[in-house]
Amino acid sequence: MKIKTIIIAVAISSMVLACQVTDFEENYTDPARISQTSVEKQYTGFMITNRGYVLPSYWNYFVVLRITLNRYNQAVGWENVENQYVPGSAAITDRWNNYYSFFAQYRELEKVYNNLTPQQQQDYRVFMITAATYLYDHTQKVVDLHGDIPWSKAGMLSTNGGEYAISYSEYDTAESIYTKMLDDLAAFADELRTLEIPPAVQVGLNTQDLINRGDKDQWLQYINSLRLRMLSRVSAAPAFSQRASAEIASILANPGNYPLVTSNEDNITFRIHTLGTLIASTDFQSGLEDWDGNIAGKAILDHMKENQDPRLSYVFEPGEEAEGEYIGLDPLASASVQRELIGSGTLARYNRSTLSRNQYFPGMLINSTQIHLLIAEHYLSVGQASKAKEHYETAIRESVAYYQLLRSLSNDNTAGDPVVPTPADIENYLTRPNVSWDAATNEDRLQLIAEQRWLHFNVVQPNENWAELRRLDALDLTFWTDNSNQQRLPPKRWMYPGTEETYNTENYARVQDKDNLETRLFWDVN
Repeated sequence: MKIKTIIIAVAISSMVLACQVTDFEENYTDPARISQTSVEKQYTGFMITNRGYVLPSYWNYFVVLRITLNRYNQAVGWENVENQYVPGSAAITDRWNNYYSFFAQYRELEKVYNNLTPQQQQDYRVFMITAATYLYDHTQKVVDLHGDIPWSKAGMLSTNGGEYAISYSEYDTAESIYTKMLDDLAAFADELRTLEIPPAVQVGLNTQDLINRGDKDQWLQYINSLRLRMLSRVSAAPAFSQRASAEIASILANPGNYPLVTSNEDNITFRIHTLGTLIASTDFQSGLEDWDGNIAGKAILDHMKENQDPRLSYVFEPGEEAEGEYIGLDPLASASVQRELIGSGTLARYNRSTLSRNQYFPGMLINSTQIHLLIAEHYLSVGQASKAKEHYETAIRESVAYYQLLRSLSNDNTAGDPVVPTPADIENYLTRPNVSWDAATNEDRLQLIAEQRWLHFNVVQPNENWAELRRLDALDLTFWTDNSNQQRLPPKRWMYPGTEETYNTENYARVQDKDNLETRLFWDVN
């Protein structure tokens, strides 16, 4: 039995010391060269550990997303094959392992922090609040893939003095993890707002914070926007619905105390400042484009074409042999027809200059469009249709500006110049029959919100896309049925990696009955 495998399987890992931002390329890949850690160093090491699942990376896009979420979201087109709705073991295992390596780094940060004096802990409190916020963001993503996961006692090998026997982690329920995160984030929102940060600590935070560069106001926006996202996710679950409605209303009623990401200037991202470092999007091209992973799906492309979507030429580009026509791949066509079309050069693809060849493409965490759509959904649910409309239309305008912003960052023009929309183009789009808020019932309006999420998230935020598609079940997406396999349509969740059953046997046995592709998460009630 290999110790390394055991550590991975039970979500524990040995201590990896982090470095200052300026030391990454020289030292981060060889932690043994760093003889002493600190809160600041460990904080940055923690943040950078999961960079491949924030910044667009080859492994995430090609190995994980190409054959899973991008297809389940029907954001892309692909050739249908047998067994296509069963997530691959490589995708599941690597995503799982990376999260727990990331989590173990957080445990090391906790360990360093707990060894400080009480006064030092107070001084460095901002590091722990912001680190936990970032951890919770990515914990939600993993919970939304699997459901119950090892959590409250996970990543504790170093804390437990290297004792493997006591470091195997039991599974926490998805509901209990959501409850803990929501409780903490609510407390963080109040605590950070009034927290006094010593000047010397602020200097360190400005340097070591890879997301908001020490900006307390942006962290408050991140905290409250993440709260809003989590509360919305669980809003239909009976045990959470009352809490979700009350807390969302409280957040929206008190913007001074609970600020949100409401413009693209506020977007929470991993930003690319300098090419050639560990913080870059240089392998987005191969990750999305290899093996035709960037082909446009027919449903998403047709929606944009038919409604004269001003984002069309920013998000997609026509095939080289299509004479300027945007053509998407039909998911119900025969495999032979799909194969021929894929090889013909006529199919539209995701815009290479805006997305995959944009080496300054940021790692997107939370942006204003998704927040305005969440707000619109809340107001719609409480009968305030006019307010809902305001945020719905603001979300669309922000989305158009968002894709223009992404293109403006790009150092590539392979796709040629996009068609720059005028204000009249955007207003015209808002009045289109399949976009307009005014000509719809409330059920139709909820579908409009769901469609705009789908269009906006596409391949850029696939985790959020899949979670929201399952939660609302408001889109009429038709998939080819794989009659040769027990899993005939896209799954409701991911399985656990096989190493859990092999090495974390006793704890896995308690969740084994849930470990199938058709078990719905607790918030998936539609």
